[in-house]
Amino acid sequence: MPTTQPEVVSHPEIDAEQQYVKELYARLDAARDLAERRLKQAISWPAVDPQALQERDATVRFQTERVTALDAAEAGLCVGRIDRTDDGPLYIGRIGLAADDAGGDPALVDWRAPAARPFYTATPVHPLGVARRRHIRTRGRTVVRLDDEVLTGGVAGSGLTGEAALMAALDTARTGRMTDIVRTIQAEQDRIIRADDRGVLVVQGGPGTGKTAVALHRAAYLLYTHRERLARRGLLVVGPTPTFLRYIADVLPSLGETGVLLAGLGQLRPGLDARGTESPETAAVKGRLEMVEVLERAVADRQVVPDAPREVTVDGFALRLRPIDVKRAQNAARRADRLHNLARPVFARRVVDLLTRRYAERIGLGIDGGSDLLDREDTAALRREVAEEPAVRLLVDDLWPVLTPERLLTDLFADPARVAAATPGWEDGTRALLHRPRGSGWTPADVPLLEEAEELLGFDDSAQRARAERDRRRRLAEAQETLDVLHGSRSIDLDDEHLEAEVLSAGDLISAEELAERQRALDTRTTAERAAADRTWTFGHVVVDEAQELSAMAWRLLVRRCPTRSMTAVGDLAQTGTLAGAAAWDETLRPHVGDAWRLEELTVNYRTPAEIMAVAADVLAAGGTGASAPRSVRPGTAEPWAEVTGEDGLAARAAGVVEEWAAQEGTTAVVAPAGRVAELTAAVAARVDGVSSGTDADSSQGPVVLTPTEAKGLEFDAVLVVDPQRVLDEGVRGYNDLYVALTRATQRLGVLSAGDLPAVLARLA
Repeated sequence: MPTTQPEVVSHPEIDAEQQYVKELYARLDAARDLAERRLKQAISWPAVDPQALQERDATVRFQTERVTALDAAEAGLCVGRIDRTDDGPLYIGRIGLAADDAGGDPALVDWRAPAARPFYTATPVHPLGVARRRHIRTRGRTVVRLDDEVLTGGVAGSGLTGEAALMAALDTARTGRMTDIVRTIQAEQDRIIRADDRGVLVVQGGPGTGKTAVALHRAAYLLYTHRERLARRGLLVVGPTPTFLRYIADVLPSLGETGVLLAGLGQLRPGLDARGTESPETAAVKGRLEMVEVLERAVADRQVVPDAPREVTVDGFALRLRPIDVKRAQNAARRADRLHNLARPVFARRVVDLLTRRYAERIGLGIDGGSDLLDREDTAALRREVAEEPAVRLLVDDLWPVLTPERLLTDLFADPARVAAATPGWEDGTRALLHRPRGSGWTPADVPLLEEAEELLGFDDSAQRARAERDRRRRLAEAQETLDVLHGSRSIDLDDEHLEAEVLSAGDLISAEELAERQRALDTRTTAERAAADRTWTFGHVVVDEAQELSAMAWRLLVRRCPTRSMTAVGDLAQTGTLAGAAAWDETLRPHVGDAWRLEELTVNYRTPAEIMAVAADVLAAGGTGASAPRSVRPGTAEPWAEVTGEDGLAARAAGVVEEWAAQEGTTAVVAPAGRVAELTAAVAARVDGVSSGTDADSSQGPVVLTPTEAKGLEFDAVLVVDPQRVLDEGVRGYNDLYVALTRATQRLGVLSAGDLPAVLARLA
C-alpha cells in the first residue's frame, strides 16, 4: 500500500517547500512584468502596410493571452512534485517556468508537459521512476498542506492517485462554480486528457466520473500541445444549458486559457440567442437528417414558375412574361450558381433583359438587330429604366425573392401549405409538429436548421464589401486632407541663403494610403471573440459536453464548424433525456464521421457517495439501458432519505428542507418536474434568499430549482428531488431523468413524494 500522510509532514518540510514556492512566485512576477512590457511595445508598433498590421494585431493577441495565463497561474502556482529515483525532484505547476541553468530541469514543469505525466499516472506497481509523489496545497502564496505517497513498495493500493489530496478535494463544499482538477487528475482521466486529437474521441462515463472536468482539461492540454494551430483556429466548447456554461466558465481561465469559445447549441449562430421552448416531439422532428431535404424543397418552392403569364406596366406599356420565359431564366440562374441568393442576380438580369427587349419593341425601337436607332448607351439607359420600375422589382422578388434563413424558416413553419409541399410522404400529424405562428421565438433546435438554410441560400456580401470600400475611401480622403493641411502649413523662406536642404513635410514621409491604414482600429479580440462573430469560422477542435443529447442535425452543424473532425464528445447514454438524442454512439456518429471515431470509458464515480449511488443504480437498472453504474470511491456522511408528504404539503415541506440545508455550508438544489418548478421556486423563495431557477439559475448565489434537464452536468452538496413519480411519467425518457436527478448530490440527498414512492425507489422506503 502507498504510505499516505494526509496532514502536514513536518514543519521543516513545509518551510522548505515554502521557500521554493516563494522563489517560483518571484519568477512568475518577473515573467509577468516582461510580458506586460512586450505587450505595450507591440501595441505601439509603427506598422504601416497591411501585412505589418496583421502581424502587430497577432502579436498583441499573443502577449495578451500570455499575460492572462501568467495572471491565472497566481492561484495555486505549484501543485506538487515528484522525487525521481535516478534524478532530483521535479516540481509540477499550472504553468512552466524556466530555471537559471539552461541545461537543467525547469524550475516548474507545466502540468501538461510530457515530463509531468508520472505525477498523475505513477503507481506502486508501475512507479515510472518516481520514488515519492507530493501534493502541495497552497492558500494564496502560502503552503498550507503536503500529502505524500511513497511509490517504491511495489504493492498495489486503491488505484487512486494522491488519494488523500483527492478525498480532501471531494469533501470540500461546492461554491456553485466548477474548479479545475490539476492537483488531483487520476490515471484514467489523464490518459484521455492526453489522447491523440485526430478524429472524434467519445468519452462515455456515468455520473460523477469527471467527464466535464476531463473534457475541459483536455481542451487546455490540446491548446498547450498544439498552440500554433489552435491559437489560429480556436477551440469551441458546446454545453447543454446556459446554467451549465456559467458553472464551467471559470475552469479554462483558471488554467490560463481564455481563447476558447463556450456556447450552447442555441448560441452557435452569431447574433442569435435561441432560448425558446417547444415540445420534445417537435424538437425531435427538427433534429432529423431528412430536414436537409425539407429545406432544399422549401428553397426550391420559393423559385416560382407562374401558372399563367404575368404582366407588368412600364411607362404605360404592358409587358408580358410567360411561364416558359421564367423557366429559362431560372435554368440560367441555377447553372450560374447552386445557391439561391447568389443565383438570383442572374435570374433578375435575364428577366430585365427580356422585358427591356419587349419594352423597346413596344415603343418602336429594336434591340439585338431589330433597329439601328439604339446604341450601347441608349440600350443601357433603357435597361436601367426597366430595372428601376417598381413593378418589375416586385415581379422579380415574387418569382425569386432574396431570402434570409430566418425568413425562409418563418415563412415555412407559418404556412401549412408550404410545409406540405416540402414534406411529401409525411403523415399529417408529423407535419403539424412543424407549424407555429409568426413571431414565435427561436429554439435551440432551430439553430442547425438556420445554419443549413444559410448553406443552401448563400450570403450575398456585396453590400458589406461596398460599405467596407466606402469606409476605406473615407479614411483615405481624411488622410489626404490631413497631409494637405500639413503640407500647406509648411513655411520656407526661399530667400534664406543659408537654407541647405528642403524641409520635409509629413507628406514627404508617408503616403495617404499608409496613413489611412494606420487609422484602422487595433484588433485585440481573442480568437474566441472573432470566431463568435463569424458564422463561417471553422475551429481547430470542438469539445461537446452532454453529447448524448444532440440530434443528427446538431451533429451536422458541429462537423461543418470543424471540418477536420478533431472533436471530443463526452456523455452518458444512460442519461439521454431527449427523443432526438443518442441511443448508441455508433449509429449517432457514423452518418457524420464514418469510422473516424473511437470510444474511451470512465468507470470511477468521484462525486456521488456510495449510498446515494446504490439508490440511483436501481433506477438505472429499471430504465433498461443496459449500462452499469460507475463505482463510487467514497462512502457518504448522511444516509439518503425519502418522505411522503401528500399533495397539499409538498411545496411547504420542500421549502422547509431547503431552508435547513441552506443554513449549512455548500450549495443546494431542488430538482423537480417542469410543472412544479414555479410553485416550488415561490415556496422556497418565501423562506430563503437568493433563490433562482430555469436558465437564470446560479447556485453560487443561493438555492436553485431545476428540472432534470436543466440540472444535467451540474453538482450540488445537497439535492432534494421532488415528486419522483411525475419525473418518471412526464419525461420522454423518465428513468433517465430520475437517474440524473438522483446523481447530482455530493453529500446529502432527500426525496419528497406527493403520493406513494415509486417502486424503483424502494431502497429509500
